[in-house]
Amino acid sequence: MTIYLNGQYMPVEEAKISVLDRGFIFGDGVYEVIPVYTRRAFRLAEHLRRLQHSLDGIRLQNPHSDDAWTNLISELIARNAGEDQYLYLHITRGAAKRDHAFPNPPVRATVFMMSSPLTVPPAALLQSGVCAVTAPDNRWLRCDIKAIALLPNVLLRQMAVDAGCAETILIRSGSNNEGAFMTEGAASNIFVVKNGKLLAPPKDNLMLPGITYDVILEIAAANGIPHEVRRIAVAEVFAADELLLTSSTKEVLAITQLDGKPVGSGKPGAMFARLHGLYQDFKRDVMRA
Repeated sequence: MTIYLNGQYMPVEEAKISVLDRGFIFGDGVYEVIPVYTRRAFRLAEHLRRLQHSLDGIRLQNPHSDDAWTNLISELIARNAGEDQYLYLHITRGAAKRDHAFPNPPVRATVFMMSSPLTVPPAALLQSGVCAVTAPDNRWLRCDIKAIALLPNVLLRQMAVDAGCAETILIRSGSNNEGAFMTEGAASNIFVVKNGKLLAPPKDNLMLPGITYDVILEIAAANGIPHEVRRIAVAEVFAADELLLTSSTKEVLAITQLDGKPVGSGKPGAMFARLHGLYQDFKRDVMRA
């Protein structure tokens, strides 16, 4: 594996950062994950826009322009094997004396990128769907920032692993007489299907604005699929005809079991089949353009 670190491409075994790096000490940084199909980054402009949002959220200046990022990413793709890859970008505030306050004057940001093989869900999983569990969403209130401090997500995702499932669906307690509602998965976005309508939670500070989430809503709008973006109550999650999981690496999956009980018929439904097919068509069209 060839990685990129602070201006240099090198074997991953040779990469080194300071133990005083604020990403290591404080989790003071952000990240981005970009799928690559046939050696082309998918929806790169949208991923770079989200990266900028995350950097703005932690008050860290972007170390590169969009053009520079595009060139660096293209070079990293070229230096690694595989037609399909996924890129991990990791930017921290840099190495400095340990102090909660930002370094003054600012230090050079640490920029790290690596490529890994992209393996989409196999046909058997698409046919069977996956199981999920629910848990209280006990994370901070800026989930729209793709921060590297992911310990809450790690612990929540491990709950799913311990149960032999693929994901944990997160439930946030309501306020001002509002009941509890769904936010997202520990590492994914979640859609609800009821009576032929696709329901999506709103993009706010309580969820990460997924790139695949956006694609699914674009597809729904372009193909006349009834859909609505709004808060989704817990009761609606458990009464769903279908539940869908989306992410850059898992694309679109059906959740067919939740907390040990079947979702709808207990099998991937018609909405999943349609959206999965349309997503594959969309992906091919984008990569051919």
